[in-house]
Amino acid sequence: MADGEMNSGSDLREGLLSGSAHSPPAQVKRIGIDDMLRLHAGELGRWQLRHFVLTCAAWALEAFHTMVMIFADREPAWQCKFAGGCPPDNCGIPAASWEWVEGSGASTVSEWGLICGQRYKVGLSQSAFFAGCMVGAGVFGHLSDSFLGRKGSLTIVCILNAISGVVTSLSPTYWFYTGFRFLNGFGTGGVGLCAFVLATEPIGPSKRGVAGMSTFYFFSGGIAILAGVAYLFPTWRTLYIVSSLPSLVFVLLIIPFISESPRWYLIRRQTAKAMDIMRTIARCNGREIPPGITLKLDDEDDEENSKECSQLKQYADAKISDLQVAESGSIIDVLRSRRTRLRLILMVCINFLCAIVYYGLTLNVVNLKTNLYLNVTLNSVAEMPAFVITAVLLDRLGRKPLGVGTMMLSGVSCSIGFFISGTGVLMKTIRMICGVIGIFGMAAMYNLLFIYTTELFPTVVRNAALGCVTQATQLGAILAPLVVVAGQSLPFAVFGGCGIVGALLTYYLPETMNKPLYDTMTGLEDGEGKFVI
Repeated sequence: MADGEMNSGSDLREGLLSGSAHSPPAQVKRIGIDDMLRLHAGELGRWQLRHFVLTCAAWALEAFHTMVMIFADREPAWQCKFAGGCPPDNCGIPAASWEWVEGSGASTVSEWGLICGQRYKVGLSQSAFFAGCMVGAGVFGHLSDSFLGRKGSLTIVCILNAISGVVTSLSPTYWFYTGFRFLNGFGTGGVGLCAFVLATEPIGPSKRGVAGMSTFYFFSGGIAILAGVAYLFPTWRTLYIVSSLPSLVFVLLIIPFISESPRWYLIRRQTAKAMDIMRTIARCNGREIPPGITLKLDDEDDEENSKECSQLKQYADAKISDLQVAESGSIIDVLRSRRTRLRLILMVCINFLCAIVYYGLTLNVVNLKTNLYLNVTLNSVAEMPAFVITAVLLDRLGRKPLGVGTMMLSGVSCSIGFFISGTGVLMKTIRMICGVIGIFGMAAMYNLLFIYTTELFPTVVRNAALGCVTQATQLGAILAPLVVVAGQSLPFAVFGGCGIVGALLTYYLPETMNKPLYDTMTGLEDGEGKFVI
């Protein structure tokens, strides 16, 4: 504070020496970004819509890099070379007596013989990818909150994904392939959280919930597109190249038209740049920010003083804001505060449980033994109604009731599936319906968790918190295949228990509907007063 006042005084003395032609205005009013969007720039206008669509295209890229494993690591059809009876399993017959229908280059399984006793390696490479996602989410979550920014971090991860994806297609052995998949996951872990925060931060508080929920349409759409691409390029090496190049196209053709988050500029004490973006938003939306209005952080004093010295100090503070020390934070700051610490622990547990159920139920699609490309397409399309219903109810019921309801729906449905026994068509159909309802509820919750996490933490640590809970999600994704291979009934019991426990934990989170997005830890503490969580 002393340094800020000293700098302010120095600037004021320079202003007096420079003459009255450059004297400050009589009054400068400082308001938060949410207030400026709501009152002057517009909460969701033409600028935000264009920026949102361009930024969220990165979610389709994340779907490419994540779900490509379904097709690259599939077990292709095989056939016996000689006439006569052919057993249902190729593990018990000589290798010379059968062959892959599509050739050995169709997938990693056929090229490196990942069958029978080597089948565990398929899961190992997939776990390596999710482990990379877990590490990358934490690293890029911190970097995007610090000097790299949201846009800079998104650029880096897209370049890394393009390079690692192409290099993966050149893998000479299985172990090289597994290592490159880890590297690819490292970049992919940062794509979703950087794109989500960058897309939703310039949107006003009353529209942010629906906009945040809409990001997952791009992910589901990316999965559906990938299924078509995989059908056209059935060999795994070609598929990795084709699915990786769009990341490079995104960097060259789309990122130049994406703006950095004004909230990031503000916490970095670059108020002039933040104001430039806000004026651009207002102008594109057909609005105008009145003269004498500037931005402030949550923990900055906004009281107006009629004394001339106070007016001069406000003007000087606005002018030298770019020279001040940038506001920064890390996951350590989240853990120091009891309020944010409890929120982080709850969100980590909820995301972990949600991921086990979501990815576990999704993996069952492969076990249907029907057309793989059609199944993946239908699975991605089936998630969209959950997104629609959640988006509609988000600002009517609130985040907390919707979260409790969707997780409880999924948990109860999977629990019913556990108690359904029998091998008949009817029993299989009922279990399938239970699984569909379970993934419907969990897809809705999975969608909700991003916007919920964004609203629970202030700007200065938002991406760090998102990175932390995303790590928990990836850990759940790593463990999900282990649950699936446990049998037919036990997975439903595990998924049901995870859903019910997750609903109970969600009950202890605070409601964030129509609440402001705080910029700093101090602003959050002051704004939420006496509440415990």
